Amino acid sequence: MHNNYYFLRQLAPVLDKKLVGKYLIEAFSQEKDELILVLDDHTGDDFLDPFFIRMSMRPEFACLFFPDRFERARKNSVNLFPDAVGKRVKKVFVFENERALGFAFENDCTFVFKPFGNRSNGLLFDRNGHIKDIFQRRLKSDYDLLLDQLSRPIRQDYEAFEQAGFQWEPLFPTFGKIVKKYLKEQLEGITEPGTIWAQVEDVLHQLNAGEFYLSVQDYELCLSLIRLEASDKKLTDPIEALNAFYTGISRVSYLEKEKAEAIRFIRKTMDKTQNYLSHSYNRLELLLNGSRNEEIGNIIMANLHQIQEHATEATLFDFYRDQEIVIKLKKGVTPQKVAESYYRKGKNEQIEISTLEQNIVRREEELKACAAHQEAVEKMERVKDLRDYLRQNGLSGQSKTPDPVDLFTTFEINGFTVLVGKNAKNNDLLTKQYARKDDLWLHARDVSGSHVVIRHQAGKKIPAGVIEKAAEMAAWYSKRRTDSLCPVIVTPKKYVRKAKGLPEGSVLIEREEVIMVKPSPPARQTDITAQEG
Repeated sequence: MHNNYYFLRQLAPVLDKKLVGKYLIEAFSQEKDELILVLDDHTGDDFLDPFFIRMSMRPEFACLFFPDRFERARKNSVNLFPDAVGKRVKKVFVFENERALGFAFENDCTFVFKPFGNRSNGLLFDRNGHIKDIFQRRLKSDYDLLLDQLSRPIRQDYEAFEQAGFQWEPLFPTFGKIVKKYLKEQLEGITEPGTIWAQVEDVLHQLNAGEFYLSVQDYELCLSLIRLEASDKKLTDPIEALNAFYTGISRVSYLEKEKAEAIRFIRKTMDKTQNYLSHSYNRLELLLNGSRNEEIGNIIMANLHQIQEHATEATLFDFYRDQEIVIKLKKGVTPQKVAESYYRKGKNEQIEISTLEQNIVRREEELKACAAHQEAVEKMERVKDLRDYLRQNGLSGQSKTPDPVDLFTTFEINGFTVLVGKNAKNNDLLTKQYARKDDLWLHARDVSGSHVVIRHQAGKKIPAGVIEKAAEMAAWYSKRRTDSLCPVIVTPKKYVRKAKGLPEGSVLIEREEVIMVKPSPPARQTDITAQEG
């Protein structure tokens, strides 16, 4: 919260008391993301009572620091903001509901420090409130900023809370992550508007109490206006608090920084895995408790003699539960065909159940592995060992080429890997980026459907049986699923290309062979092992 509006609002009057009447002696930079301001009581060559402001604007860390002294480098140092240098400070202030600190000078120009993460900047506005000079010139949008538009008046009383549907978030966009998380924890289970507002007012009281706490959250030092842990260090001077925070961040070793980054990455992975497992458990329970399609098919076939011709529903005896059941039928469709439809749905459910069960086991193992990784990282004592461990286990957080198993529906047929696209965009990804020129490519002819790829194995010819089973899958994952026979294109991937302008999933085929197969789901192939895709 070192850049939080409520912190800057308490920092501004302290700086105002110290700086009003002082001259801006120097404004310079000797690092691309850092600006130094030097203020003193007079404009002579010798400093009497200098006040240094170090403004870090690094994308990963924007912060103010007030060192007792600062030695300017003789080389690689650039003077900045000449229109403000030599001018006396009239006022230091914070913009309403905005993370921006203003320094008004006697010539009516205003310098603004804007700590907006990777958009942090130092800006000088002229007397008319237009940009006159800018520190980070790469931020082109800042040239359009107007001084009188930086403040954001927001009504923040109970009536506004009521008008917002008793939602406090729209009224306090400047709370920040720490405050929002704290307040949501305090409000858990509370629905009465008056109680919610009372808790909001309590948080506001803490934010304006003039108490600042240094604490470690998720392995990272933070400056908070709310006491989060009993061990938090308490300070009452915002300048002292900011200096302690800045110094603490600077002193953290490379090992501790990289550990913290690695552990945050591991925890993020664990959260994603846990969310996947929760969703999968719910879906599996729904399928196991509600899956009756195969049973309904059996009930229809056992009671064919009781179903009247052209009936749209039938009341039949459910011998699984010893009670009667009403089953919907389709006009013009024989009961036998309706039963087949239920059998087909039942088989699809069994495929999904089997896949879910396998995926749950795999993801639970991944969760255990993540916990073990976190424990191992916490014990690391050397940066090199840590980096080696992270690289070997794919925990660096850097983007890497995803495994096909994680992108496509994947099967194994007699030792050959088969990849199946999930939709048009996924088909393009499979064919354009993941299929190799010697892989075998399959697709149901003249209809939309999944791209299917059989991985080539060096020195091995793909058996006809494997091709036939993969073709049956290609037919099944297409618009021809219900046909008795389906023509399927089979060709090496090198003869398939994506022409510019073609819709997603569409390709051009230069050479092809067509085989006729019966569309069949993977579950019919007893030697196929489904994996998560």
